[in-house]
Amino acid sequence: MNRSEELDQIRRNANASLASIGIGLRIECRGCRLNLRGTLPGRKKPDLRSVQRLSLGLQNDRDGLREAEQIARLIDTQLRRDQFRWEQWIKTPAETTSTAPTAGRDRALLDQQLKSFEQAFFADPRRRRSTSGSRTTWAGAYNPYLRRLRTLSGEQTGPITTELLLQTLHSYPDGSRSRQQCGTALGSLARHLELELPENWRAEAAGYGLHRARFRQLPSDQQILESILRIPNPRWRLAYGLMATYGLRNHEVFFSDLSSLSSQGDRVIRVLPTTKTGEHQVWPFNPEWVERFDLLQHGLERHALPLINTDLRTTTLQQVGRRVTEQFRRYELPLTPYDLRHAWAVRTIHIGLPDTVSARMMGHSVAIHTRTYHHWITRRDQQQAVDAALARQQAS
Repeated sequence: MNRSEELDQIRRNANASLASIGIGLRIECRGCRLNLRGTLPGRKKPDLRSVQRLSLGLQNDRDGLREAEQIARLIDTQLRRDQFRWEQWIKTPAETTSTAPTAGRDRALLDQQLKSFEQAFFADPRRRRSTSGSRTTWAGAYNPYLRRLRTLSGEQTGPITTELLLQTLHSYPDGSRSRQQCGTALGSLARHLELELPENWRAEAAGYGLHRARFRQLPSDQQILESILRIPNPRWRLAYGLMATYGLRNHEVFFSDLSSLSSQGDRVIRVLPTTKTGEHQVWPFNPEWVERFDLLQHGLERHALPLINTDLRTTTLQQVGRRVTEQFRRYELPLTPYDLRHAWAVRTIHIGLPDTVSARMMGHSVAIHTRTYHHWITRRDQQQAVDAALARQQAS
């Protein structure tokens, strides 16, 4: 595949991702530049919408495509909140003839995202009852952390990213009140921007990674097997069994190819590209749980999962995941959906599966995998070193 074909594939993937969450804008390439095409308000008559193009002035390369997708998400948010204004996106003649670098435009995009969040904060009907109280909350509990985020962005180009949110959060001391408030403020910002947070965000916001805050609280295999007995609904028992056996995120249960779960299948499931981190394959650990949780029934009955809305034109991955969490609470289970996922990860560490393979199956980076499961990985590596040393001693 040559470079042009590779960029075309990246652009198609980005457009598929936008379509999967109900965004009507599409990224186009005209010459060497990128633009967005979709239904937008009229430039002179905002009440009249029609299909139009918006030039982004971005190069058709990996960075440009990534930024174009983020801009499409931001504009979609503005459109839904009736905050879209052409003057924010149309270059002035001076800008058109300027040879200045794009950092100014990139900074303007970051500032626009923060401004959009501020407008949404004060437009929230729950805050309109007390205008003075809302101003106090914004000034004390939100603005200081957003100012630090802007400062830490430095020369960073492009829109706000998950990495920048983490960098800002980690700039506050572990366990401090400021770090906790920063986590709350940036969490709200991420939801406004529809930006996915790391799965251990709450633990990080408290100043402790999973290995410090929760490693003693993860359920044992026996507890996992006993907890399913509290679920009377066979559809939800199936969802629970899939998460426990394959370490799936809440929403991934409903966005996976489960056709291998049959007597003739290899029992390796495929998480679909429409999910949070794209397509990846997952093996069962423990393998015997496939039968223990009756997961092969899905091969016989294709619609055996809970009947919830999974049409991404009318819902989101977050809303689907929230339904799972709510159901766990409704059944008063002594564990959370992510406890099942973390327990699956720890299981792969104990049996010696390489971290790169586990991370790929979980759909996240090796860096996140190492940081999240630091305690168990360190213990495993130390145990292997001790075993090797003892073996050498016995041999000599």
